[in-house]
Amino acid sequence: MALLELDRVNVSYGAIHVLRDVSLSVAAGEVVTLIGANGAGKSTTLRAITGLLKPKSGRIVFEGEDVAGLPPHRLVARGISMCPEGRGIFANLTVVENLEMGAYLQKSRALVRQDIGKAYGLFPRLQERAKQRAGTLSGGEQQMLAIARSLMSRPKLLLLDEPSLGLAPIVCRTIFSTIDRIKAAGTTVLLVEQNARAALRHCDRAYVLETGSVILEGTAAEMAGDPRVREAYLGEET
Repeated sequence: MALLELDRVNVSYGAIHVLRDVSLSVAAGEVVTLIGANGAGKSTTLRAITGLLKPKSGRIVFEGEDVAGLPPHRLVARGISMCPEGRGIFANLTVVENLEMGAYLQKSRALVRQDIGKAYGLFPRLQERAKQRAGTLSGGEQQMLAIARSLMSRPKLLLLDEPSLGLAPIVCRTIFSTIDRIKAAGTTVLLVEQNARAALRHCDRAYVLETGSVILEGTAAEMAGDPRVREAYLGEET
């Protein structure tokens, strides 16, 4: 059974039909990537999964239960966490305070401290900046913080929305190697990423969204070898 399954999900913004019968699945332990142009519906898909948008129709099944329409805080409690596009850090709070905000459901202070230690293990730079206000961090450091904060709720499923957007290539490599480590630690990842080439190197399977519909799906190797994907998203002529 899939950890997450979307079954013919439709989402609209007012009169604009954004997602059209989107179906996809993510098995436990996988990294799955959503690829597509701007406006294809990738971020909308994540927002529907996290309860920020309510589908007009269709099912969003997590661990065998339809969770479509549940409020975001209940989905976090069930094990779904999102690192949003644009990072969404609390600029006036310190690094460690941002991490503590990510653990707001955790009652045990000892476990919070333990998880902060794990975050510093993933991103040693954050430990160096622990008492620094998050708004003074570099863009790459803010993205590290956003990912680390999203892990503080101990999610079973982590949604990453454009984690490499606007970052220098060396920082992007750090982010993608961290995704590998997150997977190795047992967390399932659904990734939205404009850098299709890098995403396909670090995922198990991929779906291609176009104007709100899934038009292709397959393993990372199949997608990387598909002439349509190579031409449209990898910048290669076929």
